[in-house]
Amino acid sequence: MIFKAVRDGRPYPPHNFTLKQWAEIPPRPLRLDQLVTTKRELALDRLLAEDSTFYGDLFPHVVQWQGVLYLEDGLHRALRAALQQRNQIHARVLVLDGAGG
Repeated sequence: MIFKAVRDGRPYPPHNFTLKQWAEIPPRPLRLDQLVTTKRELALDRLLAEDSTFYGDLFPHVVQWQGVLYLEDGLHRALRAALQQRNQIHARVLVLDGAGG
């Protein structure tokens, strides 16, 4: 299995982080098998696109909530890494545990 689990939706409270706030979080390496996805479906054309990060953050966004790492944004990049035989990615991690957002 590539991911720890696949779910549909975000179990954590809204954090209202902007792209600028996400950009202030330094990326760190994470194993793909530690992540729980928040999307069950993906668009194959986005997975195969060479410029899929052109308008967004280079690094996936992960939310840590109640000790679980949820892949909020970057599913296509994570799957692309898995297809390239890599078992980890660099992602920005927002820790909501105990902080309330």
